[in-house]
Amino acid sequence: MTASSAHPERSEVEETPPERFVSGDPYALDPSAVKTPPVGWKASSKFFGPGLIVSASVVGAGELITATSLGAKAGFVLLWLVFVSTIVKVAVQMEMARYSIVTGEGAMEGYNRVPPKAGRVSWVFLLWALMALSKLIQTGGLIGGMAAALSILAPLGFGPLSPAAVTIWAVVVTVIAIATLISNRYGLIESVATFLTMAFVLVTVLVVIALPFSAFAYSGADLASGLSLQLPIGAIGIALTMFGLTGVASEEITAYTYWCLEKGYARWSGPNDGTSEYRARALGWIAVMQKDAIVSWVIYTVSTAAFFILGAAVLHPQGLVPEGNEMILTLSETFSGVFGEVGRIVFLLGALAALGSTIWAAIPSWSRSWANALSIVGVFDWADARKRTFWMRVFIAFLPAMWLLTFLWINEPLLMIMVGGIAGGIFLAAVAISALYLRGRIEPALRGGRFIYIALIISSLAIIALGIYSAVTTVIG
Repeated sequence: MTASSAHPERSEVEETPPERFVSGDPYALDPSAVKTPPVGWKASSKFFGPGLIVSASVVGAGELITATSLGAKAGFVLLWLVFVSTIVKVAVQMEMARYSIVTGEGAMEGYNRVPPKAGRVSWVFLLWALMALSKLIQTGGLIGGMAAALSILAPLGFGPLSPAAVTIWAVVVTVIAIATLISNRYGLIESVATFLTMAFVLVTVLVVIALPFSAFAYSGADLASGLSLQLPIGAIGIALTMFGLTGVASEEITAYTYWCLEKGYARWSGPNDGTSEYRARALGWIAVMQKDAIVSWVIYTVSTAAFFILGAAVLHPQGLVPEGNEMILTLSETFSGVFGEVGRIVFLLGALAALGSTIWAAIPSWSRSWANALSIVGVFDWADARKRTFWMRVFIAFLPAMWLLTFLWINEPLLMIMVGGIAGGIFLAAVAISALYLRGRIEPALRGGRFIYIALIISSLAIIALGIYSAVTTVIG
């Protein structure tokens, strides 16, 4: 191959630039680091990890507050949409990760290859910048949600959800997050994300299992009605909101590519030397990635469905749709009345695990895309591992501080989450277009079969339609 990665138009296959051949660097394609991929689920499970970080990121304030609120508004009738809205985005997630495994590039570099371009950057990159700025507002809601849950569990003498208690806990959460993540070690991020993910899955499932034995019992008929694919006219707005705010969002799809690189899928595949051996290795690690993504989908879908059922079974019959952090307080008090103090504490611990896991995964995820964005506009060379790590750590400290400030300034978690959700829905359409375009930039043998392509088309069309709807309603509204 003679094409340079700086001139992808010369070849259908991106060639890894020479500076990426750095031993020990997870973002380098080192010929000496190749590894034979495992075969089958059992062997592959030893190499899972990126999906668990994504699961930790997905299930947090968005699902705890939004999915529960949607369940409270719609009842069981839209339960089926939880599964549809989460699975439809996975094909785009996998396709972006496939591109990263084959090229060694993160999503931001891929986005910047999508024409047309305005000078150094593409339209997708510019749209990401607008989305990222809006997300500074949304992710402030994560800090606020965690602080609110802690203020309910330990009000510090001020009372649950009191401004003083929430403010103190917000500062504490921010400081602890920065201090524990500043090392920027993938292994630590994955391990803690896995623990927190398993914790909130266990608690949410236990809560849903316990409900039939309480005053808020639901029946098999309720679940059946929720899986009957009904879409009442009055619930269309809720359905569109659910599609946009549940499952992997544009930022999780973006982050997943970096986690796949740092796990080692691209490095173990090695640089594309055009041989059949390379193709076999790359396809093998792509298969591992796909299994990892499927496991991730199961985890966050089960948790999202559990939160939705919680809203449908507990809040909907009472006509309650609490807003923002009042959702956490209302549910904790409800469980206290039904299951006693133990029920309240168990629910709050589950809420803390969900919110904490999102903060834990979101901070390093965003630090990678922001750092990569700086390298794209010329601030530093992404291939320089020392500078890359430095800038990631800068954003690990800077972004949570900004989130804290936006929360203390706006202090409306639900509104903050919705603002970022709308921007994310619009950018998700650009991500789907990027996935389709970048698929054509790798050689046919590495693109996957017809089923994968059809799934990608369906996923992309659904996402693009949502993006157009979000843009139109934002302008009209």
